Amino acid sequence: MADPRQGHDRASRGCDDRGAAGQWLVVAEHVGGVVGEPGANAAMTAALDDALNRLADDPELRAGVLTGGPDIFCAGTDLADGPGGPTPRGCSYGLIARRRTTPLIAAVEGPAYGGGFEIAMACDIIVAGRSARFALPEATHGLVANCGALFRGPRTLPPMVGRHLLLTGQPMPAERLYALGLVSELADDGRAEDAALALADTISANSPAAVSATPKPSVTSTSATTSWAGTPPATPTPRTARAARKPRGLTAFREKREPRW
Repeated sequence: MADPRQGHDRASRGCDDRGAAGQWLVVAEHVGGVVGEPGANAAMTAALDDALNRLADDPELRAGVLTGGPDIFCAGTDLADGPGGPTPRGCSYGLIARRRTTPLIAAVEGPAYGGGFEIAMACDIIVAGRSARFALPEATHGLVANCGALFRGPRTLPPMVGRHLLLTGQPMPAERLYALGLVSELADDGRAEDAALALADTISANSPAAVSATPKPSVTSTSATTSWAGTPPATPTPRTARAARKPRGLTAFREKREPRW
């Protein structure tokens, strides 16, 4: 681990919506100390919020790396139970509207879908394995990606590409998003975290005052001027809720069948 005076923190989380093995896990590491907290949904939000609070509050930490498991970054919100309520400092997932001064790097392997993609977009830098895939599938479930993707997607990508992701719900490979500038660095599969930690070391060697002043304007301008900052992610809008007598997309998802709109 790096010298604590030029340290970085790693918040590691994994998600899978396929059963008991798919529990959320948040691990925060700092100078050899490890804290692990398993949970699901709301527990993930609380644990990630706690890890990011520690990252923000420890002046010895100069950068953070947010990563998932070796094969999946995050499959998105559990549509049955939701991600829990917004946190005081981070809002949805403990991150989406957080006013940060410590740089945060997403290290993505495998799928980053729905809320997982929005979590990655809420970071300052995205490093991805070559086989990583990104998608915003909310529309396929009758939902709206209102946890930042509606605004960050068209801001961080060419607007037409952002709308393509939002409207089709189809995945896009990391290499395409690297060419478009959303992913800033491609790594061999299984090496995204190593590449992100190397970036964190590079950042940690720079002026602490300059580094801490850099993320704040972009984060503040996004979270302070948009109305989605306090809204739960992946929820039907009033218009979409009126358009159906029941949440057909969610019902179809739970019944493992195609929705009948």
